[in-house]
Amino acid sequence: MNLSLWVALTIGQVVSASDRPDPTPAEAEAALHAAVSFFTEKVASHGAYVWRVSSDLTDRRGEGIASPTMAWVQPPGTPSVGEALLDAYLDTDDPLLLDAALDAAHALCLGQMNSGGWFYSIEFDPAKRPAFDYRDNPDRPAKASRSQRMTTLDDDTTQASLRFLIRMDETLDFADPRIHDAVRYGLDALLAAQHPNGGWYVWWDSFPKPLSEDDYPILPACYPETWLREWPNTWLGRYVTNDNLMPDVIETLLLAHRTYDDPRYLTAARRAGDFLILAQMPDPQPAWAQQYNVAMHPEWSRKFEPPAISGGESQGILQVLMRLYRASGDPKYLEPIPKALDYLRRSQLPDGRLARFYELRTNRPLYFTRDYQLTYSSDDMPTHYGFIVPSRLDRIASEYDRLREQPAPRRSSPESISPKLTPTLSRSARAVIDALDDRGAWLDLTEKGTPIIQSATFSENIRVLSRYLAASKAR
Repeated sequence: MNLSLWVALTIGQVVSASDRPDPTPAEAEAALHAAVSFFTEKVASHGAYVWRVSSDLTDRRGEGIASPTMAWVQPPGTPSVGEALLDAYLDTDDPLLLDAALDAAHALCLGQMNSGGWFYSIEFDPAKRPAFDYRDNPDRPAKASRSQRMTTLDDDTTQASLRFLIRMDETLDFADPRIHDAVRYGLDALLAAQHPNGGWYVWWDSFPKPLSEDDYPILPACYPETWLREWPNTWLGRYVTNDNLMPDVIETLLLAHRTYDDPRYLTAARRAGDFLILAQMPDPQPAWAQQYNVAMHPEWSRKFEPPAISGGESQGILQVLMRLYRASGDPKYLEPIPKALDYLRRSQLPDGRLARFYELRTNRPLYFTRDYQLTYSSDDMPTHYGFIVPSRLDRIASEYDRLREQPAPRRSSPESISPKLTPTLSRSARAVIDALDDRGAWLDLTEKGTPIIQSATFSENIRVLSRYLAASKAR
């Protein structure tokens, strides 16, 4: 789901600083401290964060309005800010940053559901928390609504939380029992929720029980004889790739395997890759849909997400299949790629981009009008959703060619790259420092020109400063 369009996304965009001298390490460190102190003391709620806050700190929002006692889990909320703080700590070894990251991690522990993962937001008000089925809640609700006990994999919500907590757990040498237990509980739920074919549904509202292959048979994807042209006012999909769900889950499992050396996590990641192989549609459209029903037919999700082949999700799937190959060394994860690349190249729009949706079998691009009527025309699209997406096919093809030329990898550890002090990094650090206001805040502007403070901008900018400090020390 996208940020509201009234926000002008200026993440990492700061004023030009080409005519200013490079900052000293002391300047960068002072700016980093000022920004982190302001953000943790004035913007955070109970150590956690929302997406954006008005400049006067009175209006707080995630995907919806947030009260002063709420925080957002859904990125770019708490886990995204927490990871940025952790990255900055690992660059600088500054205890201020570790303390802030630890506060965010403990806030996420408070928001973990008994169902195993996280919902989009967390409520910290003691008077309101008893309505939610949080794990730490001493007054568990007798009848919580689904949203008050729901784990969601939508928009990287649970996955991002787990990745951040896994990294915190490792950074702390697994010595914080709250964090370690939250990770293990969340990973156990993720494994239990995996379907027999290796896929996942987007949410569940109680701790998952094993699913039977009798109910969820392992089948390859295929085309339905017919499909509904109007939204049936319900979500019919059972296996979901939408919004990068499968790549996000697989990356989480691979990180867990590297961190804990537990073979269950690599096995689950490989089963997820096996699902993606099964989910590749046959000719004439050998790519992927956003969601499938139990028969492995592409299916409706929301009213603007029809049964179709997706130019967006298919690109992310190609990238994570290569990631699985690097992690496992198994060439079967590369086998779907050539046909998919060829098909997607043939499906590019005249401007080189891809449609989010291609009609089953005919491959005609599908769009919606502003009143959500399915159409072949892009003239009257809603603005809240990416019905046309950038093409990453050249980059994907180059990576695939490199992998084919190299011997099979033997380990799954990612490369560690130390920051280098380049002119670009120096200019970025100068611009970030100069853009900081007297309070220690970075301000972006909405489309209406209203100043706001964004978590995504904060996360990007503290990474710039911490990389600059690390590179300066290494020079």
